Amino acid sequence: MTMFDVELDARRLVCPLPILRTKKSLSAMSSGQVLRILATDKETPKDFEVFCRQTGNELLSSEEKDGEYTFYIRRR
Repeated sequence: MTMFDVELDARRLVCPLPILRTKKSLSAMSSGQVLRILATDKETPKDFEVFCRQTGNELLSSEEKDGEYTFYIRRR
């Protein structure tokens, strides 16, 4: 399990809300801190990959279990 500083529960939210809430959470964090995101939208793996590539934040890991996705993103 990856260590994290802040957790965001984006379950039951659909695009674009998981990304918007992630952006808001990351903006309140310091550089190097890790955000853990829980989501259920099937589009989130692709969305977070693109989001991190475009923003320079690091997608540390992405996993799916029983329809629930967990992402760890390190703030740039």
